[in-house]
Order: sequence, then C-alpha cells, then structure tokens
Amino acid sequence: MNCLEKFGFIPPILTLKNFLKAERVELTLYMEKPISREEAKRIIEAALFASPKPLLIEGLNKVLRLGNKAIREIIEELKNEYAKEKRSFQIVEIAQGFQICTLPLYAPWLKRIARREREERLSAAALETLSIIAYRQPVTRADIEVIRGVEVGGILRLLTEKKLIRIAGRKETLGRPLIYRTTSHFLQYFGLRSLSDLPKLKKNEREKIRDTSPRD
Repeated sequence: MNCLEKFGFIPPILTLKNFLKAERVELTLYMEKPISREEAKRIIEAALFASPKPLLIEGLNKVLRLGNKAIREIIEELKNEYAKEKRSFQIVEIAQGFQICTLPLYAPWLKRIARREREERLSAAALETLSIIAYRQPVTRADIEVIRGVEVGGILRLLTEKKLIRIAGRKETLGRPLIYRTTSHFLQYFGLRSLSDLPKLKKNEREKIRDTSPRD
C-alpha cells in the first residue's frame, strides 16, 4: 500500500539511488567535518524530500552525527515551519521513519494530474510515427506507411488530437494527399528549442526514414 492509498497523499518522486539502500532506507554519506545545526537542518530537509521511502533517525544520525534527539528536534522544527507557512506538504512519521508527503487536501488534484500524465504517454508505434514526421516533414500518410509498413491512420488522428502534429496543407500530386508537420507543442513536449535540436540520426536510421519506395 503506497502513501496515496494509505494516507491520501503522494510523496516526492525524486530518489537518492546512490545514497539510499535497504527496505527502510539508510543514508551512507560521509561527513568529514562537523556542520552547523542550520546546515544539518537543510540537509535533513533535502534528504526527506528526495527519499522515496521513510528515513530513520538512526540512519540520518550516522551521517550527521548530531545525536538522535537533536535530529528529532530538527524534524519537529521543520514540521512546525511547514504548518506555520501553510505549505502544501508535511513531514509524516511512517514505519518508524519520516517522510515528506503532500497534504491530503491536494490528493484529488494529484490523482487527476497523474491520470493525465498516464493518458499522455505515447506508445512505441506512436513515437515511431512521430519520429518519421519530425525528420521527414512535410510528409504524407502514404510516405509514413511505406516506411513503417503498416496503416497509420489511427495514430495520425491520435497525434493530431494531442496537438503534436498538424495538417499543413496538401501535396500537389495525384489525389492531393494531406501533408503533416510537427507543432510548437511537439517542441515543448520533448523539451526542444527548435527542430534543429532533434538528435542526430545514425546512417541506417537516416536511410530508413528517406526510404519511401514501394515495398514488395
């Protein structure tokens, strides 16, 4: 049972894979010199934020060497700060450890956001079709189907609905088929400034995308 199911909130998704281990997560960083209480406070806050699992006071103390009592006091200070500042998250004691989780009040919104993100994920077939359009544009449906070897009408509709591609006119050939281009949302979706930022293709990939000759 996860945080959302049990408590109505979702923990941060960042992880400390290099620093966290075991079922209850234990920090293994090594501090060479003593640190101030304020520094320790920020380190504890960062560790709680980044950890996907509850952190034990004993584990934190192995790193910070402040004593279990002092670390618990710091955690209580952070809890009071969040409450006073009316933050959207809180520190919760779970399974003898501590974890930062969002407030139950925001669970419905987080569920909706998570559901939308799942819905926006693209299948391998959609990504392949989108790649062909991105590198070959403007391109027709027939061109894409020759390259992929399968019918792509449904995928083109899906990509159009998601505003990743658009109809950019018609090709001046027999039948005047529709031609497709990517959109500004495509750039935003993949974190690109412009199409020139697209990854360079390998030789065999370039040849495959250029190949629009009829298949046997």
